Amino acid sequence: MAETEASGRSCGFVALIGAPNAGKSTLINQLVGTKVSIVSRKVQTTRSQIRGIAIEGAAQIVFVDTPGIFRPRRRLDRAMVTSAWGGAGDADIVCLLVDSRRGLDEETDAILARLPEVRRPRMLVLNKIDLIERSKLLALTAALNERAAFERTFMISALTGDGVDALRRDLAARMPPGPWLYPEDQVSDAPLRALAAEITREKIYERLHEELPYRSTVETDSWQQRPDGSVRIEQTIFVERDSQRKIVLGEGGRTIKAIGQAARREIAEIAETNVHLFLFVKVRENWSDDPARYREMGLEFPSS
Repeated sequence: MAETEASGRSCGFVALIGAPNAGKSTLINQLVGTKVSIVSRKVQTTRSQIRGIAIEGAAQIVFVDTPGIFRPRRRLDRAMVTSAWGGAGDADIVCLLVDSRRGLDEETDAILARLPEVRRPRMLVLNKIDLIERSKLLALTAALNERAAFERTFMISALTGDGVDALRRDLAARMPPGPWLYPEDQVSDAPLRALAAEITREKIYERLHEELPYRSTVETDSWQQRPDGSVRIEQTIFVERDSQRKIVLGEGGRTIKAIGQAARREIAEIAETNVHLFLFVKVRENWSDDPARYREMGLEFPSS
């Protein structure tokens, strides 16, 4: 008897797709039990596929948090949407996450129109159910199931965790037999350097939600283990204009200091050690047209 059959283990990939701000990042963090994807009020903050790893019984589920699917206008937008559909096509199961309050809007309608191209089992996950009347929720469920063949519908609140355990158990039962792909204690396939950069980017968005344009990025330049066990990290925040650099720095450097303090606390929690974080802000004009930056984010560079 094969080792996999004897152990009863199973492992597979689940892609979370949906419109921007449907709650995919919040849900994947709930499913995994810790932060693996950044959460922001600013739309389209997830740029590449983030994998979070959960254990449910004998099943290992690899969740892929894809960028929100929207109508692309720029080169970076096109790369993100391509990444999202690619993640769906490569998964064992696809979960369409819908913001119940927004319902069947233009963005979700466009996803439903293309969903038949993804020849994978599909689940419908209605999020933010605590913010909508039950009668409207049932009508929305019926309307969405008329548009696509979903195997099951789940009603959840990713923020509170309501219904998330039932979703995880059901997905675990559907995983194909096979050995686990990751160690039991690993929660993401992203290296700590990448997670640290994502955390700092999240803190920038939290602090400068209104002032800073969408196109900024963070790179971890160095990660040095010190003799006392702590870590010294240097990161660079790239913006496209000097006026944006001044916004990130803030008067007397107060804004960058606050961003650094918030990021350091969270990075230290994930790295499980003391962190010394040093942030630098540089102007890199048109970084979103640089193929090297796309490779950094795990995206394909669109030719046009």
